[in-house]
Amino acid sequence: MASITHARFGAIRPAQRYDLVQRSLHWAMAAVILSAIGLGITCALLPRTDLREALLTIHKSLGMTALALIVLRLPYRLAVGAPPPSSALGWATRIAADIVHVALYALMIAMPLSGYVNSVAGGHAAPWFGLFDWPSLVPRDAALGRAAGAVHFWLAWAFCAALALHISAALWHAFVRRDDVLARMWPARAAAKRLSSQG
Repeated sequence: MASITHARFGAIRPAQRYDLVQRSLHWAMAAVILSAIGLGITCALLPRTDLREALLTIHKSLGMTALALIVLRLPYRLAVGAPPPSSALGWATRIAADIVHVALYALMIAMPLSGYVNSVAGGHAAPWFGLFDWPSLVPRDAALGRAAGAVHFWLAWAFCAALALHISAALWHAFVRRDDVLARMWPARAAAKRLSSQG
């Protein structure tokens, strides 16, 4: 059992894994984004009540948190780079993965920005968990707010599609191919424990 685990994960050198900062930012953003998406869908289905407004405040706060995290993550990624592509990926899979990753990075910027413009241009606050409001950097303009809201809506669908592809691919590599792709972003101990339980 130990030899199997070592063969799959022990052979992955640090240079072949994303570093601790990248892994931490990845999973922090995953938690923030998935929570924001869930709240966004919930708010879209609820009538205009105090509960909806409270959830919408959290949704906006999570969106701006995601934007702040991507402002940290993207320059770090550009400066440090990524580990070499996994040998488990063929050239076509690598190209597809690169396209999805670029789309996700673009959407992680565009989504919160369009939400921010939608709120501020529409005359609403851009709060952060009730602690403060983000500055209003765009003029109040109902037409601009509606346009940004429409962009935000359609980008949300694109984001969900790209995210579904990303998660599906990760699960396929983890549970079908059982290769080292997910291990590059997963904490080493947790990955080894999961493989040990698989036998």
